[in-house]
Amino acid sequence: MTTLELTQKSLNEKIVSNMEFLSRNFQKVLRDLGETEVADFLNNLQQDKPLQVLAKNLEEKQIQALSIYLQLMNLVEENAAVQFRRKQADQKGMQDIRGSWAETFKRWKEQGLDENKILDILGSTQVMPVLTAHPTEAKRLSVLDIHREFYLNLVKLENQTYSQKERGAIEMEIGALLERWWRTGEVYLEKPNVEAERSNVMHYFNRVFPEILSRVDQVLLQSWQDAGFNPKNLSNPSNFPRVEFGSWVGGDRDGHPYVTASITSETLLAHRKAALQLIDQKLQALAAKLSFSKIRNEVPKVLLDAIEDKKRLLGARGERAMDRNPYEPWRQFTNLIILQLESTIDDGFLKGMPGYKESGELIQDLSVLWQSLVEIKADKVAMDLLFPILRHVSCFGFFLAKLDIRQNSDYHDKAMGQIVSKIMPERKPFESWTEEERLEFVNQELLSGRPFANPGMSFGEEADKLLAYYWEIKKHHDRYGTEGIGSFIVSMTRKLSDLLLVYLFLREVGLQNVGFQVVPLFETIEDLVQSPKVLREYLNHPYVQDKTAQNSHIQEIMLGYSDSNKDGGIMASRWHIFMAEKELTEVANSKGVSIRFFHGIGGTISRGGGKYHRFLESMPLGSMAGQMKLTVQGETIAQQFANLLNGTYNMEMLLSGTALQTGYKLYPRPQNPYPIDALKQLTEIALKHYQAFIGHPDFIEFYGTVTPIDVLELSKIGSRPARRTGTRKLSDLRAIPWVFSWAQSRFNLTGWYGIGQSLYTLRNSSPDAYQALREQANKWPLWRYVLIQIETNLMGADKEIFKKYASLSGENHKEIFGIVEEEHTRALDEIARMFDRQREERRQGQAFNLARRKKPLHALHIMQWEKLKSWRKEREEITDSSGQDHPTLIQLLEITTALASGLKNTG
Repeated sequence: MTTLELTQKSLNEKIVSNMEFLSRNFQKVLRDLGETEVADFLNNLQQDKPLQVLAKNLEEKQIQALSIYLQLMNLVEENAAVQFRRKQADQKGMQDIRGSWAETFKRWKEQGLDENKILDILGSTQVMPVLTAHPTEAKRLSVLDIHREFYLNLVKLENQTYSQKERGAIEMEIGALLERWWRTGEVYLEKPNVEAERSNVMHYFNRVFPEILSRVDQVLLQSWQDAGFNPKNLSNPSNFPRVEFGSWVGGDRDGHPYVTASITSETLLAHRKAALQLIDQKLQALAAKLSFSKIRNEVPKVLLDAIEDKKRLLGARGERAMDRNPYEPWRQFTNLIILQLESTIDDGFLKGMPGYKESGELIQDLSVLWQSLVEIKADKVAMDLLFPILRHVSCFGFFLAKLDIRQNSDYHDKAMGQIVSKIMPERKPFESWTEEERLEFVNQELLSGRPFANPGMSFGEEADKLLAYYWEIKKHHDRYGTEGIGSFIVSMTRKLSDLLLVYLFLREVGLQNVGFQVVPLFETIEDLVQSPKVLREYLNHPYVQDKTAQNSHIQEIMLGYSDSNKDGGIMASRWHIFMAEKELTEVANSKGVSIRFFHGIGGTISRGGGKYHRFLESMPLGSMAGQMKLTVQGETIAQQFANLLNGTYNMEMLLSGTALQTGYKLYPRPQNPYPIDALKQLTEIALKHYQAFIGHPDFIEFYGTVTPIDVLELSKIGSRPARRTGTRKLSDLRAIPWVFSWAQSRFNLTGWYGIGQSLYTLRNSSPDAYQALREQANKWPLWRYVLIQIETNLMGADKEIFKKYASLSGENHKEIFGIVEEEHTRALDEIARMFDRQREERRQGQAFNLARRKKPLHALHIMQWEKLKSWRKEREEITDSSGQDHPTLIQLLEITTALASGLKNTG
């Protein structure tokens, strides 16, 4: 047995053992509550005995028991992975952990990079995770809170030094948590509003990410020293990779009517208030610890001068603060900083009080403290007490998270059409103008600084709503500056005028000279193909060239994984995103501009999900110019970051992977001659096959019948509607419920359809191209990433179950189901041909993961299948609005949530 097999075996054994322990506890709780039948049901599940069908009045309890059981499995797997990585690091060293800082340093040393070059890379690296409220988190916030408490207890049980009495107390706490969980409803019975979603993501910004950031910094410092580098070279906070956070909750209006101007204003203020309170707490803690006496320490002149300047600035209040600690100048200066911060928190600086206008001013004061400590050789104290605060302020500032503003290009067209109609009634409707006519109009208007009309003038519904939130941004900017405001993103960008219109909206509220990033979002396959042309025209525009200079020659570009997948299938999506990155980089390089790619990825493979280091390695070498943004959506937020240890690991992978790719840009290495043409040929075949499938005359009806999309559209798991405009067209359906629905019925079609036929065709028609790809299956990061991702989706597709769902369509769609079934079989066979080793050897972890979930998932799928049949029949007889509260629909929503937990993804 190989080392890999032994490792996988020990991991599996730990998971099984922990699940047996938790299942026993869960059953005991149920029996104590009088739920004997449900406990027996769970016991049969754990003992691998046949599952008996419960009485109708117990179905809901059965669903909840299965849901909790599967979520417990997720927590156990997460804990086992963390503990496994710890043992791996102890036994083999951190450099053995794929994607870690230690491994990245090892790679750089092998490449011949010295410390100065590595420091250059680290200081050039900036990452911005952007949290969104896309409706893919099926669990209620109260359940997520229980998850967090549960995980802490699992970690406690790993401590072998606890006595039996102490372990017994932990088990009692676990029992209490299980009872709370059982008594807590699993399903959103009412749609959460935007405020609730904002509260959820702010939990991470306030309480989770600051701690994760601190832990990741410690890992970087330790890995740096372990690599044999000089610790003093990494003692300066400016040498660390920059981390900032972003949010779409309260700023993303694309098809979201409930994100109003007031919501945006409240969100910006909520971010600012929380950010300042966090800083105040950290400074108060610092002041309590900086008790250095001037009697025992020579006080550097830089600190004495700063104290005098600050005292004069703050006047009598400053004098009183100084009097509290007359012999402790370091504490005095910290208290003066706190005093100035108070005027920032309560907006006193707007009334002439001496507050901080921006976080950079606070960093300057903290840097004085840093310098004074270094001068008296208190380096350890500076690193221990002050470094974390400097890092926190540099990353979270006075904004906590930058709020991006997103809207669809079609909405912008409607808004501008209403403005033109009002001020130029003699002209034909704006929506009918050619691109040349639009550009002529926009170019003329951009030469003028005047707005279209006086503030408060009404143009029409879309224009008034759009300008209303631009005015709120203007108000916030005028009071607090630009720190908390992110990018202005244009969904479905297709042409130059889509981007230039944003500058007219900014001009209308007086923000034309601020220098905000206007960001194209290229989503469909066609848009990705056209993206280099659009970017070239955009960067050539004189108005834009001036704005780009204001942004330090950085241009942000967002790439959409979801809609490109829905539009062209998994293979075409990956290929066209890869080529767009490559070609967009070439355009930017020719203009002396660096691109900050913003990757709009989701949690599932179909939407760009997966291990961060694998995802980053799959990018074209040289396309990472140091800065990167990416979305963290829905259930992925909790899966990746709710647990601090797992969150630290994921953040480390993200930072080290970004730094590694940045290094290839700053210090290029020879590139391998990968078979680009062969992959392009394969993609063209896959795209044609996929689009023929979704264009089949029976496809829409087949899709609506064999998946629970009709249930998902009525679910309450997010505030955003499932469709952009409400029309019953595939193009109008959002990519998230599209992926979610196929996953629920276990087709997983969005993650593999087209690969089987394309590989089969290439193998038979172009054997040389096929062989070139086969030889690179384990060498080319992009190709390996795509193959493994697709294979994972194929293995997750359950043929027994998706055949059951297909029966919902009867004989009407026998032909189209036959196409799906044949492609699934062919795809499994063709990917197996790509590798020398059998799937059973290569994918042991994935196979075990699926096997241990199979029984509870199958029970839920059968229930969902039966309820779907009943509900669809009953729904035809419902004539009023009571259908939303129909008991069968409620049960279907409960099953959907349980399945999402077991499958570990939604959309």
